Amino acid sequence: MRDEVDELVESWARERSDLDLAPVAVFSRISRLARHLDLARREAFTAHGIESWEFDVLAALRRAGAPYELSPGRLLRETLVTSGTMTNRVDRLAARGFVERYPDPEDRRGVIVRLTAEGKTAVDGAFTALLDAERALLQDLPARDQDALADLLRTLLAPFS
Repeated sequence: MRDEVDELVESWARERSDLDLAPVAVFSRISRLARHLDLARREAFTAHGIESWEFDVLAALRRAGAPYELSPGRLLRETLVTSGTMTNRVDRLAARGFVERYPDPEDRRGVIVRLTAEGKTAVDGAFTALLDAERALLQDLPARDQDALADLLRTLLAPFS
């Protein structure tokens, strides 16, 4: 089986036979898959009335387990955004009725962000749609190969954690 990356690598090999092109063969495919995944994510989220950034915050709260709440600091760590960005995001999600803020009982200066029933419905629906889309992207890869690929990608990502 051949793909467009094979052609790209062959073209480079013809022009730059002095270079080891193995990284191009790997990362060009990862880059192309990332584009397909991004499109699938957007479709899944749009179908449920949310944007990617909204999903990231709502999913962090949902993964926290009942009562689906986190401090803003914990949300920052979960979503890897700045404090100002998180404040804006929580404000916008609260305006949509997806989250609510309430005083932190352990720190009177702090707040807790909690997922509402509407937010839970939105994130659950979007996550289910995302999993369906991701399954479709992986459909031609047997389960054991999916596991092997996940292990290989974990090895590549480990230095960045």
